[in-house]
Amino acid sequence: MPSASHFNQLLKAAAAQPDPQRLLFVFAQAELPEGATDDQKKNFLAGKGGALTPLACVDKAPADLTTFDALVEESRQACPPWQVVFIAALAGQDGKPPSSALVDSALQAMVDAVKAGRLGNYMALSPSGEPLVLS
Repeated sequence: MPSASHFNQLLKAAAAQPDPQRLLFVFAQAELPEGATDDQKKNFLAGKGGALTPLACVDKAPADLTTFDALVEESRQACPPWQVVFIAALAGQDGKPPSSALVDSALQAMVDAVKAGRLGNYMALSPSGEPLVLS
């Protein structure tokens, strides 16, 4: 199952790091941009294109996560339906996890990157756990 494979690999990699990690998540949905052309509307209805809008963001310690399905269930209770989750890891230093201020700053940078379409630095998964390649 893709969600177990990719997500579990991420959890294992984060847990294996020498300094404590925080995993950062930005949940987003696709929307039609304002002033969309007829072609853009047609493509969007066919499941292609659109603009990504961040809906919610959260950070978690790898130990606080069990399965991708559990993450999805928790997200469904906290935010509107989403089509993609962007994931990044943030390392601490000297055996300590990253500070709350650093986590907040990194989450804001992720939200800004998603809004700007700069997605290459993040793992992107669908709600079923399928890896996504967004261009």
